[in-house]
Amino acid sequence: MNSNLNDLYTPLVSIIIPTFNAGSRLNNCLNSVLTQTMSDFEVIVIDANSTDNTLNTLKEFAQKDCRIQWLSESDHGIYDAMNKGITQSRGEWLYFLGSDDYLYNNEVLQTLFGNVNFREYDVLYGNVYSDRFSGLYDGVFNVSKILEKNICHQAIFFNKKVFKKIGIFNCKFKAHADWEHNMRWFLSDKIKSKYIEMVIAYYTDGGFSSVNGDISFHETKILTYLKHAHKLLTFTTKVKLFRDALYIKRKSASIKGVFQALRFIPYLIY
Repeated sequence: MNSNLNDLYTPLVSIIIPTFNAGSRLNNCLNSVLTQTMSDFEVIVIDANSTDNTLNTLKEFAQKDCRIQWLSESDHGIYDAMNKGITQSRGEWLYFLGSDDYLYNNEVLQTLFGNVNFREYDVLYGNVYSDRFSGLYDGVFNVSKILEKNICHQAIFFNKKVFKKIGIFNCKFKAHADWEHNMRWFLSDKIKSKYIEMVIAYYTDGGFSSVNGDISFHETKILTYLKHAHKLLTFTTKVKLFRDALYIKRKSASIKGVFQALRFIPYLIY
């Protein structure tokens, strides 16, 4: 990890950007960050051994702005890179921005941390704008909505202590580890979150999670949800979800999966 910053410096926000062969898109992403009117942040780029001009772009930006740090080495996917960013970060708040994406305007950080009593919360989230969703996505979430839809990580700011309380991203989910992680914090009584009615970022269609399936996640999604939401659901709802989960396991011809699902029976009665 290159570093031009004083090791004692603690920025308010760490903006973590995973990259791989993103040279043609990275300029727009970084410029959207560096032109923010609030300057109390660091940028941590975690690169997966890019073979294009990504590293040259990073070196040029880092020479001009000491808030930029970068690391380039092999990894095990985007969520492994995001976990590395968590480890390297020094900020009180963490934000994950895709290299294809960019902050919606240059007032995002100032609006969020200048007008909101953010220290009362563990997580702040808003909206993204995307052609994929024909506009804004996707407003306030609730207990039922988080099962059907994911909150874009480009819309979320995490206090760093969230990762100590509920853990980091589970890399066995290659495309939807953020959804599984969102279930953990959103449904936890240990995490206090707040929806802010503002657009955080422009989300570019074609990112890894939007074009890649995640069979492991979808086979376990309902059981994961049941594990974390069971205290918030009625008995009838829990039974229905459990039956749906068993159906998915049987449909996938996973006998082992069916037996694993049976371990979730206690969540029906607790």
